[in-house]
Amino acid sequence: MSGYASSPERVAELIQESWNLYRQGIEEMVGPDRTLVATCVLYSGGNDSTLLAHLFRGVADFAIHANTTIGVEETRQFVRDTCKEWGLPLMEEHPPVSYRELVLEQGYPGPGHHYKMYQRLKERCLRQARKKLVTRPRKERVIFLAGRRRSESARRAMVPEMEREGSTVWVSPLVNWRAEDMAMYRSMNPDIPRNPVAEKLGMSGECLCGAFAQPGELDRIREHFPDVAAEIDSLEAEVQAKGTIPERRCQWGWGAYKDHKTSTKPKTGPMCSSCDARWVQPELIDPSEQLQAIRAKRRKIKEAVTV
Repeated sequence: MSGYASSPERVAELIQESWNLYRQGIEEMVGPDRTLVATCVLYSGGNDSTLLAHLFRGVADFAIHANTTIGVEETRQFVRDTCKEWGLPLMEEHPPVSYRELVLEQGYPGPGHHYKMYQRLKERCLRQARKKLVTRPRKERVIFLAGRRRSESARRAMVPEMEREGSTVWVSPLVNWRAEDMAMYRSMNPDIPRNPVAEKLGMSGECLCGAFAQPGELDRIREHFPDVAAEIDSLEAEVQAKGTIPERRCQWGWGAYKDHKTSTKPKTGPMCSSCDARWVQPELIDPSEQLQAIRAKRRKIKEAVTV
């Protein structure tokens, strides 16, 4: 909506709505016959999830962070430090199979493989956390508070306010908040920290699987976080050395340069809001000269790494 402007009064109404959604989730999805064992904030380290954690830090029993094994360590440390400052117990979960193992087996993911990455690197972390909290699935419920917002992208326009998946109740308290409302809340609460990684990359950086990478994204990562870029370069060299992976899948972020013939939107997951917002219709991407230049530049880097 063009010309939208927030205000303290508008944000106050949204805060009340967020709390009402949380209470409604307890009443309708947990009910009197089940025990609510924990309320958990899903905390990626991005600015939206930080705001969500700030809003519900008084009632959340835990923050859950999925350590995807392919992210910026500074974001993980930001999550740890923020949770410690707020007295919010943190469950930092690691997937049973690392990103490196997945890539060495199948190559780097493109848009069509994103959901598989989501399942392996994030969803399984949530399942592990749920298993630790819920010991009697028929009698107990856990609430996961997610920072999904309908205004984030066209893909998010139909995000439900709440839903239940087995013993897990998903609630999206920020579902009707807009970017202007988020900014206003921050101006009203200047003590909320900002993740410096998000300021530099425009995303939280907790997951850099590359499935929805954009042209030039690795260059930005290399500029600000060269250790992460070096990890990606080294893994690319290992994948190529195997000789069993298709050539294009030996390159991180290859989907950004593939000459797609369809604009079908790949499936994402409920914890990948940044991927939803960043997905670009493939036919709008020029895959030719830019790809060749980047490949030549990275080939030199790989040769130096493998010497």
